Amino acid sequence: MMRFSTLMKHPADWMTGKNANNEVVITSRIRLARNVRDLPFPGWAKKAERIDSMELIRGKVEALKVMKNGFSHELSELEPLQKQVLVERHLISREQAARGQGSAAVVDRGQRLSLMINEEDHLRMQSIRAGLHLREAHRLLGKVDDALEDELAFAFDADLGYLTACPTNLGTGMRASAMLHLPALVLTEQIGQVLQAVNKIGLAVRGLFGEGTESLGHLFQISNQSTLGESEEAIISRLERVIAQIETHETNARLKMLEDEPNQLSDRIGRAYGTLGYATIFESKEAFSHISLLRMGAAMGYFPEGTMQVCDSMMMDIQPAHLQLHAGAELEPEERDLIRAEILRTRLQSLEAPAINVLTNKNASDEDTTGDLNFENE
Repeated sequence: MMRFSTLMKHPADWMTGKNANNEVVITSRIRLARNVRDLPFPGWAKKAERIDSMELIRGKVEALKVMKNGFSHELSELEPLQKQVLVERHLISREQAARGQGSAAVVDRGQRLSLMINEEDHLRMQSIRAGLHLREAHRLLGKVDDALEDELAFAFDADLGYLTACPTNLGTGMRASAMLHLPALVLTEQIGQVLQAVNKIGLAVRGLFGEGTESLGHLFQISNQSTLGESEEAIISRLERVIAQIETHETNARLKMLEDEPNQLSDRIGRAYGTLGYATIFESKEAFSHISLLRMGAAMGYFPEGTMQVCDSMMMDIQPAHLQLHAGAELEPEERDLIRAEILRTRLQSLEAPAINVLTNKNASDEDTTGDLNFENE
């Protein structure tokens, strides 16, 4: 199986954004919760029972064709910093990182598939794809789910569906989500209306690392909340419609900014570029905000093709665990701020300055771009 160091050398398929329209919708994710019949749930199991169930399930997962030459480790075999890196790459949850003996993570070579063993449930399986490709992620994970169901007897009830440790996951056991980059809606102060409308129709809005985390770099995670009484197809279709509408609102907000305040927009992007290129100290939150503006500028033509992928890479590499892995040592926050700034200055040296003069003279569409923020009829 793949070593941790090898996993770190290769960016995930979804991180490169290849062949994906990911200007606004960065990633799509499908997650399935499953438990093995007649085995105690991880939270109730004794240590020996957790180890036994982990070994049983891990062997079946590693044997999958798609996991050939993948990454597989028991959580107790990993250093705390390594576990945090996996969290930052969205390969395991924060809850999984807190687990020790009797829990494991198995990831395919392309980091498209990640299976957490003995997190809250026996299996938390997820698939991540770049852009708005929920169905592609669902198909990929569905094959894994079917293959494992042939090998493991999943706990299932005819009325309640798949049985899970938390009642909120009963039924399909599925969470469908998308990570959206919404800087224009934040800057034009429309984000509150959008998030309120999304919550009103029963969808959840979370930060970069899910429940209980804040939004960094104008990134928001939107997902279904209910899994019982609704089919997987219905959940995905509803989420697709809402995500597509939010994407339209964000695109229109960018066009409106370009039309109404081209100089102010250019100034924001230019200042972000200058600050990233010359600052010597950077906290995470500020760095994310500046990179976010560069990413928006790249999507709007201020920078050459490929700049968005550079921005996505920077957002990953400046996170605390990735920084410390890069430095080869645990660092105090102040030390991380210095190294974060050094990394960003280095990256900006190879990035062309924004083409501000071209875009300040560019005319945007005259149509009304505000739109209706009511998703109830979607």
